[in-house]
Amino acid sequence: MKKKKNENIEFLNYIYKNAEMGVIGIDDVITKVDDEKFIKLLKIQREEYKTCENEALNILKKYGQSNESVGTMAKVSSKVMAEMELLKDNSVNTVAKMMMEGTNKGIIEITEKINAYDSNDAEVVVLAGKLKATLEKNIDDLKKYL
Repeated sequence: MKKKKNENIEFLNYIYKNAEMGVIGIDDVITKVDDEKFIKLLKIQREEYKTCENEALNILKKYGQSNESVGTMAKVSSKVMAEMELLKDNSVNTVAKMMMEGTNKGIIEITEKINAYDSNDAEVVVLAGKLKATLEKNIDDLKKYL
C-alpha cells in the first residue's frame, strides 16, 4: 500500500507542478501583450491552471502531504526565455506560439504519466484527465491567434 500511496503523491505533485508551470508561463507573458481579447483568454487559462493546482493540493492534504513547487531554476528559465523571445517580437502570434509550445510539452508529459500510472485512486485519475483536457482545450483556443 505504501508504494501506491507514494505513487499517488508523486503523481499529484507532478500535476501540481504542471499546472503551476502553466500559471508561471502566463504570468511571464501576459503583461507583454496589448490585445485585450487575448489577455482575457490568458486570464481564463490561468484560472483553469489554478483550479488544477488547488485540486491537487486538496487531494495531497487528504494524504497528509503538502505540495512540491516548481524549482527556482525552472521559474527563472521560463522568465528569461520569455523575455528574450519577446524582445524580438511581442506580437500575439508569437506569444500564442510560445504558449502552445509549453502546453504541448505539458500534454506529452501528462499523457506519459497517465499511461504509466499504476494506482487506483479515482480522484487522482480524474484530476489528471481534467488537466490533460484543460491543456488540449488551451491549445485549441490558442490556435485562433496564430
